[in-house]
Amino acid sequence: MTNNEWIYYALYLFSVLVASLSQVILKKSAMIHYESRIREYLNPYVIGAYFFFFGSSLLTTFAYRGVPLTMGPVLESTGYIYVGILGMLILKEKLSRRKIIGNVLIVGGIFVYAFI
Repeated sequence: MTNNEWIYYALYLFSVLVASLSQVILKKSAMIHYESRIREYLNPYVIGAYFFFFGSSLLTTFAYRGVPLTMGPVLESTGYIYVGILGMLILKEKLSRRKIIGNVLIVGGIFVYAFI
């Protein structure tokens, strides 16, 4: 793999991280009680999260210039790991044994697909 290809892979992984962050922000917004239905959807958390989703989509589209289409879903699966870590850090969620085993299986699957 050349240096240019690594940049596209890193960009793709960063876009997945941004999408995962936006998911955690949306969950944080859902945990807040709002006085009206419109405020549930028009608040800084939701607007910011959808802004991040849009940016992530742009980054992913650009990253596909150097990432093969067959590798995209494999890299996208790292989002489960990011969401788990971000959920721990931002939402103070606990990692259960099942979540840890699931993430180990995801990472194992990524390595098997990418290197074998």
